Amino acid sequence: MDIKMLLTIFVVNFSYITLNTIRFMLTMKGYRLIAPLVSMAEITIYVLGLSMVLNRLDNPLNLVVYALGYAVGISVGIKIEDYLALGYIMVTAILPSSTEQLNLPEILRDHGYGVTQSFGAGREGERMILEILSPRKNERSLYKLINEQEPRAFIISYEPKFISGGFWTKKVRKRNN
Repeated sequence: MDIKMLLTIFVVNFSYITLNTIRFMLTMKGYRLIAPLVSMAEITIYVLGLSMVLNRLDNPLNLVVYALGYAVGISVGIKIEDYLALGYIMVTAILPSSTEQLNLPEILRDHGYGVTQSFGAGREGERMILEILSPRKNERSLYKLINEQEPRAFIISYEPKFISGGFWTKKVRKRNN
């Protein structure tokens, strides 16, 4: 058993899959310049790792280590993407109408969030509806701020694919270039 070869196979596939996961996330978020550059490194590493395993199929442990590198690479790639928190989220917070006196929209705006306020009708009466745009890196602090002000808030979030107009447009364009 060649430990050095097994370690090399693991590291090569781990690196490939980590880059693959990050490249996929960059592609989905619209980073049109960096995603192809990452893919160049990714495919080079992939060919190297695959050839190492295919040239040594006589040892099944090589394939097992290759698969282990794949699994660990996905996990680490996801953690890196979570850390980078690329992109934006759109949060809808639906609040009881009694929340109006809290002035939550202004509190959120003072913290730098883009907020659009409207009103709707729910099962138990009128509701204040807040549409909030935020960088993903601020997601958890946004939820915390909303819940501190109104623990009864119903919160839904999603990632917008396209953003145009409003005071955030210039910030978004600068970050995507």
